[in-house]
Amino acid sequence: MTDEERLKARLRPGCICRGVRLHRLIEAIEGGAGSFAEVAARTGIGGGSCGGKRCSAKVALLLAQYGREQQR
Repeated sequence: MTDEERLKARLRPGCICRGVRLHRLIEAIEGGAGSFAEVAARTGIGGGSCGGKRCSAKVALLLAQYGREQQR
């Protein structure tokens, strides 16, 4: 990920309900999280009013981009 992409990730939402920015999701995955549950545990996402429906799609896409299959 380039510096410009990292900067943009700091500005983009990762979980609208919980107010978590995209860069936090990326940091969790880069730190070893390999599933939605692991990313949620590290960042606090998924517990908002939508129950993780919005952010789970972002996490699945990021896991695929980082070459990790989502663990169930």
